[in-house]
Amino acid sequence: MTRMTRRRALVSAGTISAGALLSACGADDSSAPQTAADVTTTQGTTATVQPQTSTSGDLAARFDEADACRQTAEQTEGPYYLDVDRVRSDIREDREGVELRVAIRVRDAEACEPIANAVVELWHCDAVGDYSGVQGVSGTFLRGAQVTNADGIAELTTIYPGWYVGRCPHIHAKVILDNETALTTQLYFDEAVTDLVYTREPYAQHTGDYTRNDADGIFAQELLLDLSEDGDGYLGLKTFDVARA
Repeated sequence: MTRMTRRRALVSAGTISAGALLSACGADDSSAPQTAADVTTTQGTTATVQPQTSTSGDLAARFDEADACRQTAEQTEGPYYLDVDRVRSDIREDREGVELRVAIRVRDAEACEPIANAVVELWHCDAVGDYSGVQGVSGTFLRGAQVTNADGIAELTTIYPGWYVGRCPHIHAKVILDNETALTTQLYFDEAVTDLVYTREPYAQHTGDYTRNDADGIFAQELLLDLSEDGDGYLGLKTFDVARA
């Protein structure tokens, strides 16, 4: 059974339900300002949360030709997962790097329909290969979660991940439905894009060669992000098809 954490209580069945969380942020009213709000957690403390993902019809339409509806491959959580209680749309904090907008669409693998109010959680290393909160590195940078909208889409702003020895560039991801982890997986990158990004600062400070996709024992081609240029950075799209409990 998946361990109940404070954030899962916050966004699902706890004192602050997903509906209350989103309502507090004005997400149910398209005319309401999309600003952060403070809500009380089940432990009586205060957490600052961002509203439910608000995306343009343009972005939603870009998913129309996305992956066929089949259950997304599970992958290892890895050793660096932390439950940091950060429900927010921008997870960069003070980390520098090429901006990356990640838009994840969550669908029911059987019905092939989008799932609203699912929690999508991402975490990854910074430009020089460090994860926050582990191995003596403080902070909560590049960790966070967002709630899917009516189109089943959650969008988070981060940076293009760096690399560390033994792994190709990747982002870890979870989807949480009804208090349970419905999917744990990873996202990967086109090496042609990675090669360009890594010529830029601060990535260029990281000496040595990164592990290529085909040399990574975990890499899966089906989990590549669909990348496109987005201003000075990139937009990455991916559909996660999950099984409901």
